[in-house]
Amino acid sequence: MLDNKEVDAVIIASPDHWHVTMAADALKAGKDVYLEKPVTHTMEEGETLSKAVRSGKQILQCGMQQRSWTHFRDAVDLIQAGSLGRVVQVRTYWWQNYQRNWPSKPVDQQGLDWKRWLGSAPDQPFTDEKFSHWRWYWNFGGGAMTDLFTHWIDVVHWAMKADQPKQACMIGDKYVFEQWDCPDTIQASFRYPGFDVVYEGMMSSSIDDGGLEFRGTEATLKIDRGEFTVYREGVPREQNPVLTEHSFRDGTIDHMANFFDCIKSRKEPNAPVETGVAAAHAGHVGNLAYHHGGQAWSKS
Repeated sequence: MLDNKEVDAVIIASPDHWHVTMAADALKAGKDVYLEKPVTHTMEEGETLSKAVRSGKQILQCGMQQRSWTHFRDAVDLIQAGSLGRVVQVRTYWWQNYQRNWPSKPVDQQGLDWKRWLGSAPDQPFTDEKFSHWRWYWNFGGGAMTDLFTHWIDVVHWAMKADQPKQACMIGDKYVFEQWDCPDTIQASFRYPGFDVVYEGMMSSSIDDGGLEFRGTEATLKIDRGEFTVYREGVPREQNPVLTEHSFRDGTIDHMANFFDCIKSRKEPNAPVETGVAAAHAGHVGNLAYHHGGQAWSKS
């Protein structure tokens, strides 16, 4: 495929441990790239990916689709305009339920090159569980920190104009899915210059789904993939919320459209490589804290 001159662009939605290798190969072959999040599997890969993009003229759009989602863009404008006052805490959360009986069928191992699927990962026997839930094994993914939190911390970086956490604390447990490497229940906090970010989530309860709360001295903005709502401090309950904006279509559509537009125009996409690397880096710092007694300090 990479040798085919008629192919202008590729979409990479492989397991995380293949992302940078595939992206670098595609860029070297002169292809533009849409790269799903997290764009890296390790901290070290951030520099590798950034150099691969910036050393050439190819377009790389990171799969941080909130960057093209209309109500997210409007919410960020409000925050950056100071409408919430001084924002000193952002709460993020995402609950999903992996206990549901999702339709599935056994993998046809005759049609799978398991050794090639493993790639750079350590050699190990095939299991349906690892193949189906690879996000929850360290060799292939990074659990909730790089799957879910990555989306929300990108919105925080964007709105707050800061993308380097100085310190992270994280506790995680395998209460339900003991077969996984990664914890299924997480509480994490991150310290940025002038504000803190907290994350909580579990993988056996989906009530409330996922979202963010920007807590400011004048107002609080709550946002998810459906809408955002602003609640003003000091306003009687019957007068709150003071503002609500709904989304009428999936921002992924606009994000892909932005990618295709940039292929033609050669302009910078809405989610350039630096945004994806920074969002993934924050998730990696959280996982580093988990592996080192609950705390980690970023070297960035």
